[in-house]
Order: sequence, then C-alpha cells, then structure tokens
Amino acid sequence: MKRSALINNARTIGALSLAIGTLISLGGCDTLNDWLAPDRVNYKGAETAPSLAVPSDLTTGDISQRYAAPPKLNSLGGAAPRSLTPAGNATVGLPTPQDPFGMHVERDGDRRWLVVDGRSPDQLWPQLQEFWEENGFTLKTDAPATGIMSTDWAENRANIPDDWFRKSVGKLIDFAYSSGTRDQFRTLVERGSNNSTDISISHAAMEEVLTGQDKTSSKWEERPRNPALEAAFLAKLMEKFGLTDAQAKQLLTEARPAEPAVALDQSGGTSTLDISEPFDRAWLRVGLALDRTNFTVDNRDRAKGVYYVRFSDSMAELKKEGLLGKLFTGSAPKPSREFMVNVRPKADALTQVAVVDANGQVDTSTDAQRIVALLHAQLN
Repeated sequence: MKRSALINNARTIGALSLAIGTLISLGGCDTLNDWLAPDRVNYKGAETAPSLAVPSDLTTGDISQRYAAPPKLNSLGGAAPRSLTPAGNATVGLPTPQDPFGMHVERDGDRRWLVVDGRSPDQLWPQLQEFWEENGFTLKTDAPATGIMSTDWAENRANIPDDWFRKSVGKLIDFAYSSGTRDQFRTLVERGSNNSTDISISHAAMEEVLTGQDKTSSKWEERPRNPALEAAFLAKLMEKFGLTDAQAKQLLTEARPAEPAVALDQSGGTSTLDISEPFDRAWLRVGLALDRTNFTVDNRDRAKGVYYVRFSDSMAELKKEGLLGKLFTGSAPKPSREFMVNVRPKADALTQVAVVDANGQVDTSTDAQRIVALLHAQLN
C-alpha cells in the first residue's frame, strides 16, 4: 500500500525540524541563570491536538472513579489580600521579620518549593489557576480538595530556532515547526505550619527521537526532569505573587536547606523509612520525592497519611491526550496497579514511611520494596 504524500511530507518536515532543534539544544546550556532568562520559556504559542473522539458504534470503557479528578470547587476561600512589604511590594504573602517578602524558598537536594506566609491553599488556588493559563497551559487536573494541579503536555516554543526562513514564511506554516519536545508540570499545594502554604512545581518531559536507517520516522522517549526549568517557573510564580524578577532570583539563591536524616529499616522482612522530623514536614517531603520518581500521585488523604500512587507511563499519556492521538486508534491503556504510601508519626520528631496494603499492613511485595528504595534514594 502506498503512503500518502501528506504523510511523507509531514514526516520530512518533522525530521528536519527535530534535527535543527537537536543541534540548537546541543549548543545551549541549562544553568539556572540561563533558564531564568525571559526568552528561554514560552509555551503561549503552543497548540495541542483535539482529544480523540469515540466512534458512534463503540462505547467507552468503565473508568474507575479513583482515577478521576475530584470535582472543581465552586467556592474557595477569599482571594489572598495584598500586603505591602518593607521594599514596597504589594505581595500576597504576609511579611514577617524572618520573611520580609512574605514568602521564602526551601530546598531538598535539587528540589525547591515556595512557602507563602500567612495564606491558606484556598486563598492561593485561583491565582495558581490563572498562573498556568497565563503561561499558555491547559489544566489537566484541577483538584483543590487534594491540592493537586497538573498541566497537559505542551511545547516550549522558545526552543524552536528563529531563523530567516521561519521569519519569512513562519506565519503561513508555523504549525510545521516543532522543537521535538513536550513538557508537563505538576503543582502540589500543601497547608504548612503557622497558616502558611507550601507550593512545589515538578517537571516531566518527552522528546521525539528519529528512528530507522533513513531517519524519516520517529518515536517519543522520556527525558529527565529539569530542575532549572522548575526553578524558572517558581520564579515566575513569585513574580505573579508580587515580587520583582531580582527578588525572586534572590529567594531562589538563598533557598533554605531542609535535609534531616532518612534511615532505611529492613528488619523483619519489610522495608520502611524513618525520617527524623515531625509528620507535617515528612508528609511534604514524601510528596515531593514521589514526584521525582516514575510514580504519579492520583490522590492523597492527609488525615490517614496516605498517598495513592501508580506507575506513570508518559508515552501512553501522550497518545491518549491528543498529541499523537490522530495517528493511533484503539482503547486507552488500562491503569496500572495502585499502591498506598503511608506516612505516620512514630515519635515526636520521627516519622515512618511504608507501602501498605488495603488492611494497613506493611506490603512485603517486591514492587513495594522497590518504591521504598526509590523514596530512600530521593530523600537522601
């Protein structure tokens, strides 16, 4: 069967644009200062393909409600009022002698998160929605009840070379240009101590790689997360909250370390972790660590101290959500097995972390021990 000219031409254009994008990326650098430059991040011009439509002669499969995002709350708490800082900023944070900007940044290894003083998650949620929309993203998960917000896959248009040819005819065929990469961001919003709010941003990435002897076909592969890109969006968020570009960079540079010891306990044929800090801080750190692994947090119940997680298949998500949807048919992949990661107080300043079964007993399976080992590596 002959290939259509349209498909051949599309592949040729895609291969050419990918090759150019690869050369550009090889020539660049990924330091934090580079990513904080205003021309390094631009998702506003990106478009996503429409979702796959179900043919009229087929019915959709049953989707377990445990994987469905909680309903969007119609009425959150009142918007955070602006406060005047000693430097003259109108910030959403509540300035204190320790935090004159009303916020500060903490870090655990290469992961950073923003602590906004004197404000609740409900007060900040509407501004977080605006933040991602203003930066060109569509929200895939918007669940204030669980503090989880994630974007759909999008392309950083700043990675596309702005050469003379694109400047000449780019407006006519700009859809044919592609950086060969897609990014997704997840925001975890957690109530902290003293009525503060902890906000973290994590990055996931995919890259289109040329395949075949003639390099006319391609496939999508996972790329490592980019801590500098996460920091760049954290800086943008601080500007949204009222700081200047210089002040946001200052807080990133002065991020406060939060690295208490984490011990692995494998006695009795089980694997658990002991974190030398109270439950509140351990709960936050475990959530951040899960985001750094290939596990996705579908839901969480702070009262029970449980994160509900599953293995994340980014390739399947790309196909299902429309970027490649027009080239694929068939039913969506079945959701992978769900695990329960339990965080529970063990002493006043000691917290235990374990993967548990439906009865609350420590899970001794190989997969459960692998999750504990991954968490141990991320928390140390």
